[in-house]
Amino acid sequence: MRQTNLTDESDEYVRAREELQQAEIELMRQRERVAEQRRRLPPGPVLDDYVFEEGPADLQAGDSPTQTVRLSELFTGPGRDLVVYQFMFGKKNTEPCPMCTMWLDGLNGVARHITQNADLAVVAAAGLPALRAYARDRNWTNLRLLSAGSNTFKYDLGGEDAEGDQDSTISVFTRESGSPGTEGAGEGSVRHFYSVHPRMSEDIDQRGIDLYSPVWHVLDLTRKGRGEWSAGLDY
Repeated sequence: MRQTNLTDESDEYVRAREELQQAEIELMRQRERVAEQRRRLPPGPVLDDYVFEEGPADLQAGDSPTQTVRLSELFTGPGRDLVVYQFMFGKKNTEPCPMCTMWLDGLNGVARHITQNADLAVVAAAGLPALRAYARDRNWTNLRLLSAGSNTFKYDLGGEDAEGDQDSTISVFTRESGSPGTEGAGEGSVRHFYSVHPRMSEDIDQRGIDLYSPVWHVLDLTRKGRGEWSAGLDY
């Protein structure tokens, strides 16, 4: 199919654009193959039923969290997976991560679409009042926000090191239905399914979760590309 109805495109441009389109088609097919390979992962390990702190949107400094919630309770129905974004905020990261903030701005916008199919939560090591205050400043009204500052969830899942330095991480979990014969699992047990970090290899240091933010893909459409640009907290 012709890309445009413009009549003054040069033959050189048309050939180059058609070659690019074929490369884009192959990239899409490769993404589909990778997604299918991911879906075929065998069951991951059974996890502890971590306890998180959760509270109302108007929680203030000095207030006590009003409730706790277990990892297993974040699943709202049978057959649903749970997606958790591990926010770089808390412990050694005393200020919210600008790049994480950009991702969460986007997730806040699409959360109601995601939650038609899967459950979604954001976990940070920061105390709940600080986390809630930042969420109010960013107008994150559609995200379920949890503090993991008093448990080992982020460390166990690779979102935090022994010194308390944080890493942005996306993790996916499944919940057992109680089927007999599943090693190590009981009814309601939560299993780790998949996690991905920005750093994927020695030569891929910051690109590992790019697919989950549209910002990079829009910039990649431009002549300048993404360049060395990085998100900030001043806009």
